[in-house]
This record gives sequence, structure tokens and C-alpha cells, in this order.
Amino acid sequence: MKNFLNILDVWGVRLMTLLILIIFMKTCSTNSRVDKVKTQVQLNNAKIDSLTIELRKEIRIEGLETERRMIQSTDRDIMDVNRQGKIGEIIDSLRAQ
Repeated sequence: MKNFLNILDVWGVRLMTLLILIIFMKTCSTNSRVDKVKTQVQLNNAKIDSLTIELRKEIRIEGLETERRMIQSTDRDIMDVNRQGKIGEIIDSLRAQ
């Protein structure tokens, strides 16, 4: 035990300096990793936002097509035929976007 304490007394400052330097270098690389992860999260959020917009558009188109099929399957009034034409225009404009 005395040998260990003597070695620690002689080399203690050097070991502490080396350990502090190693810890400092590890924290520098951690910041760059955090920046990389942050940019990746921002890219993923942008992709999710664009997919959400596309999904909402597709859901609206499917709802309108369902309404048009329902109008076609029932007895038609002139009002229903006009609505069917408007639905077609709306679907075409949504697909063009």
C-alpha cells in the first residue's frame, strides 16, 4: 500500500493532468455528435411535415371520391349531378398541387 501511495505522490499530478485532458477531449467530440443528431432530427421533422401534408391531401381526395361514388349509386337529382361535377373539379385541383 505504501508503494502505491508513493507512486501516487510522485506521479499524481501527471496522472490527474492526463485524465483531465482525456475527459476534455471526450466532451469536445460529444458536442459534435449532438450537433449531428440535431441536424438529423430537423431533417426528419421536415420529412414528417411534408408527409403529413401529403397524407391530408390524399385523405381529402379519398373522401371526395367516396362521396362521388355514393352519389352515383343513388337516385340522382340535378343537385347531385352538379355536386358530382364539383367533386371532380376539386379532386383534379388537389391532384395538380
